[in-house]
Amino acid sequence: MNQYITGAMIKKLREAQNLTQLELAEQLNVSDKAISKWENAKGYPDISLLEPLAKVLKVSVMELLAGTNITNTNASSSMLRTKIYVCPVCGNVIHSVGEALVSCHGIQLPILTAESPDQEHPIQVSRVEDEYYIEIDHAMDKSHYISFIMGVSENGIQFVKLYPEGKAEARLKISHTKSIYYYCNRDGLFQRKLINP
Repeated sequence: MNQYITGAMIKKLREAQNLTQLELAEQLNVSDKAISKWENAKGYPDISLLEPLAKVLKVSVMELLAGTNITNTNASSSMLRTKIYVCPVCGNVIHSVGEALVSCHGIQLPILTAESPDQEHPIQVSRVEDEYYIEIDHAMDKSHYISFIMGVSENGIQFVKLYPEGKAEARLKISHTKSIYYYCNRDGLFQRKLINP
């Protein structure tokens, strides 16, 4: 976020709601001159007005502050378009299949970009009946570990949470699994694409 809130965003959202500056001002108990100042970057709304402003403009406070209006245009999106977010404070893992503005502990979380496995994060995938047995040769101490393993298919995910001092392994149902993601708390997200027989 480059600035507190952009006037262009306020104007865009106000017009999307078919509101005049005066109508928006009346709903917020401010003058239409205040709205004009906001929209022309000659002033900013008081912080106490953020929640009412967001409510009138039908967006979240996060979207208002970020200057980004999230519209998920494909409600029937495939799970293969998975987006993963991890909170650096608590390790919370959030998953979405469409556009989202995600925050945890007051931090706006970026979408993680998965890398291919490397020498420090090798993954072994073997078939055991109707499951994949996944094993990652990686340290699992309290300061450096694999946090989770996740299998993604077109219509679902399988998620296995891992913990320090445990093993970096999981069993996932094969059932159309196309990709396996795993997350190192130091080095980020990795992805291994699978070719099902």
